[in-house]
Amino acid sequence: MHFLYNIGIFFYGIAIRITSLFNTKAKDWIVGRKNLFSNLPDVTGKEVIWFHCASLGEFDQGLPLMAKIKAESPSTYLLVTFFSPSGMNFQHKRDHKADHVMYIPLDTPKNAKHFINHFQPSKIIFVKYEFWSNLIFAAKKSGSKIYNISGLFREDHRFFKWYGGFFRKTLEQFDWFFVQNEQSKKLLNSVHIDRVSISGDSRFDRVLENKAHVQENSLIASFKNSEPLLIVGSSWPEDEKILVPWINKQGGKVLIAPHNVDETHVKGILSNIPDAIRYTEADGRDLSENKVLILDTIGQLSNAYSYGDLAYIGGGFSGSLHNILEPAVFGLPVIFGPKHSRFPEAQQFIELGIGFSVSTTEEFDFAYQKIQERHAEISSTTTSFVEKNKGAADKIWKHLTAS
Repeated sequence: MHFLYNIGIFFYGIAIRITSLFNTKAKDWIVGRKNLFSNLPDVTGKEVIWFHCASLGEFDQGLPLMAKIKAESPSTYLLVTFFSPSGMNFQHKRDHKADHVMYIPLDTPKNAKHFINHFQPSKIIFVKYEFWSNLIFAAKKSGSKIYNISGLFREDHRFFKWYGGFFRKTLEQFDWFFVQNEQSKKLLNSVHIDRVSISGDSRFDRVLENKAHVQENSLIASFKNSEPLLIVGSSWPEDEKILVPWINKQGGKVLIAPHNVDETHVKGILSNIPDAIRYTEADGRDLSENKVLILDTIGQLSNAYSYGDLAYIGGGFSGSLHNILEPAVFGLPVIFGPKHSRFPEAQQFIELGIGFSVSTTEEFDFAYQKIQERHAEISSTTTSFVEKNKGAADKIWKHLTAS
């Protein structure tokens, strides 16, 4: 099976190269890895702890633990790798302590040996998921301690299938799994992996850190002008399809932060909402009479939630729901699309009555009205829920320092 895995990795690399001819993200993936091993930093004599994050969301989950490591041991060299270009392209928007950030190499045996031999990490932290077998086997052989934090496993993962023996062997190399929920623990136990504890989701720690350091935005404050504000965060065209008719009809204050801020997407929103104004063109204007503000920049959304009263979070029509904890930390009830089964916090929100799943404009309007009737109560419950779930980073750190 290892042989078949290596063949699959080989053909994956070829497929990405072909796709890069007409896909910008794939091109970034290829260009970012060009001469990857020619630009490695000198880490001679340093203790390296390596964090791997699939993308920016996983990076956010790793940040609280990174901060603790640096606070306790400033000389520790923090290496961060990303698989996705979105992580590499926007990691600089985060306040982080990483000493070196780079793309993870394609997981061939040769690349894995070169990478591990160079960095010789004492500890490796795989955040949430993405378990690259050759890198993991090479790291274990070199003596690295390997951990998974904020792990989240589902029955449909290949580890739990009849053909998953090789992938289960990859998981067996880990020294400990810090998982988000009981289901993940039970699934790992079912394949005889017992080095597991439930630590929760470190994103709760991350959003609480963001809340403690929120920055004032006078432009958004001027736009809100003491009126109730709906914030549409990380929206996709599928989300906007059900929201635009409601926005044009109801006439209240709405801030839209599209997931993609390219000109085609932003201009499409502007053409469908006559009253909308772009954030990048609003400076110096009196926004008190404008009803819709399009946040066509990167890095402003998490602060913008502090001005909101309710949030709609995008990605729920594709199964890639964006972070609902970012608005929740400010007490905002959240609405999202119907495909959220991969996100246990979404189901928890629904069960607590602080999150609402919708599929149509009519369902959105019903949820909106329902929230308005009990807004203070729902907001209070939302804030309490986030506070009660903090502490994952502390639990992980205690285990790491004790072992």
